[in-house]
Amino acid sequence: MTDTIDATTLPRWSVSDVHDSLDARTFVDAMEQLRAGADRAVAAFDEHDIRATAPRTATADDGAAADAAIAAYNDVAAQARVLWSYIYATVSTDSRDERAQAALSELESIDADVTPLLARLADWVRAIHGGDGGPAALEAVSELAADHAGPLLRLAERSTHQMSEREENLYAELAQTGPSAWSRLQRDITSQLAADVRFPDGTNERLPFPAVRGLASHSDPAIRRAALSAELEACPTVALPCAAALNAIKGDANAVNRRRGWASPLDASLFANAVSRSTFDAMQSAVVGSLPDFRRWMRTKARLHSTPTGNGLHWADLMAPAPVASGEITWDEGIDIVRGAFSSYGPQLGAIVDRALDERWIDAEPRDGKQGGAFCMPFVGGRSLVLLNWSGSAESAQTTAHELGHAYHNTTLSERTALQRRLPMALAETASIFCETLVVEEGLSRLEGAERLALLDVDLVGANQVVVDIHSRFLFETAVFERRAKRTLGVREFDELMLAAQAEAYGDGLDQDTAHPHMWLVKSHYYGSHYYNWPYTYGLLFGLGLFARYREDPERFRSGYETLLSRAGMDTAEELGAAFELDVTSEGFWEASIDVLRGRIADYEHLAGEFIAAESERP
Repeated sequence: MTDTIDATTLPRWSVSDVHDSLDARTFVDAMEQLRAGADRAVAAFDEHDIRATAPRTATADDGAAADAAIAAYNDVAAQARVLWSYIYATVSTDSRDERAQAALSELESIDADVTPLLARLADWVRAIHGGDGGPAALEAVSELAADHAGPLLRLAERSTHQMSEREENLYAELAQTGPSAWSRLQRDITSQLAADVRFPDGTNERLPFPAVRGLASHSDPAIRRAALSAELEACPTVALPCAAALNAIKGDANAVNRRRGWASPLDASLFANAVSRSTFDAMQSAVVGSLPDFRRWMRTKARLHSTPTGNGLHWADLMAPAPVASGEITWDEGIDIVRGAFSSYGPQLGAIVDRALDERWIDAEPRDGKQGGAFCMPFVGGRSLVLLNWSGSAESAQTTAHELGHAYHNTTLSERTALQRRLPMALAETASIFCETLVVEEGLSRLEGAERLALLDVDLVGANQVVVDIHSRFLFETAVFERRAKRTLGVREFDELMLAAQAEAYGDGLDQDTAHPHMWLVKSHYYGSHYYNWPYTYGLLFGLGLFARYREDPERFRSGYETLLSRAGMDTAEELGAAFELDVTSEGFWEASIDVLRGRIADYEHLAGEFIAAESERP
């Protein structure tokens, strides 16, 4: 084949400072301590009768009960977070490690005892009332309740959408052999999947699936098409078990949401993300209104890649670098870009890059058995673990900025308790998108000509994914939930729904003959959460709104930004927006963020037109 990523230059994370191995005495002891902690937490809830009860006004005894329950939950949840991240550091990079898989299963069984405690706390808090309702009444008699006012209020609201205590306990236990097991099956199957790529130089190479997908951003169009062909050939070989997993997971969600009294899975998702329906509808309206602009951008990008006029962009070119400058960068070059942009905001943010490297937070090498995509998970204190699948593209540098933005966010949460740092996904994307925007804006402030066009291309490729592709995922998941309420779906039907969703979202911006029917199989988000897609769009557009506030008054913004991030698990989306005088319930706010992207599209079209005209004049 042609250029391969030199794995020897890419970092791998290390967690050996916490435990030498899964067989180490310290790890075994930590698991035993967690089990004991879970038992103590359950005992504390039982002792203080933290569960649904007759409504009453809060007393001093209730304050003591609240203190005991909150402290017990926070303690065991904090222990579980560290152990989960430690174990998942192996599972996510080597799904064939059966010892790690067994440890993860053991941890999930402990979690099945802890998870129902939140349901019990929710019912109890709602019952303890006074003039202002449960959480407010408890604040007067419990210092811990006062510190956790936001999370407790959300729990009290959640109580109206819970099953009985026995049913919630049973569901928490059955989830380990139900949706959780199906999710793991999809993750393991796709992480161990390999595909045969027939390269244009005549060579054939069998590559791990994440590496094949990474070739989507290769500068050579022939290699991108070879990788897409290999991907489309490999997906059907695992489609049947993945379809079974998706049917099981979405069927389970429909059943439990119905039992909990949700009108739809989307309503449950909005509540879980602390986003109101009015806010969501305002955002969606702006998204749909922006689709013609993104389709026009895709057609311009197609012209850059010499696609015949009128055909739209080929799927293999969606993630392609603009053919105007080198689209390949080394790991060191990518890190320098991220470090420079972060440092332009402030030294604390810039320092997170070197800290992540020095303390070995990052695992960047694509390899067999490793999970695809990218993520960041909190670990010990303010430390995170960042998984990447580095492909040597500018898009990879943007992904690195995104995940390190999550890592920075985690540092602001290091002093928060487990209850305070239960982040809704929509709000968890704030820092990551803001950090991506820093990288883009820093580059746009100094680049011109072909280099500016190349950077705009990287940025708009990402925005197109978050606005247009994620809209297609939203449409797909909506259709799946509706049909799954009546029956199971087959592989072909999943494929057809995926193509229909892409056609509605991408329209004539995409060459529909090249659309990807198997994207439902590729994206693990469908298997881990429900409506995991739209929160990314929220994060992008909210992040752009925050960046506008930063540009208006950098010093004032910096003085409140870390506090905002640290409160992402404590306030609603509307409350966090109001902290920076942003009305997220207004469509005008979302349109203003979309207008930033429209401006970049116009800039792109102008520069692309100049490049295409210059190319046409070449002899």
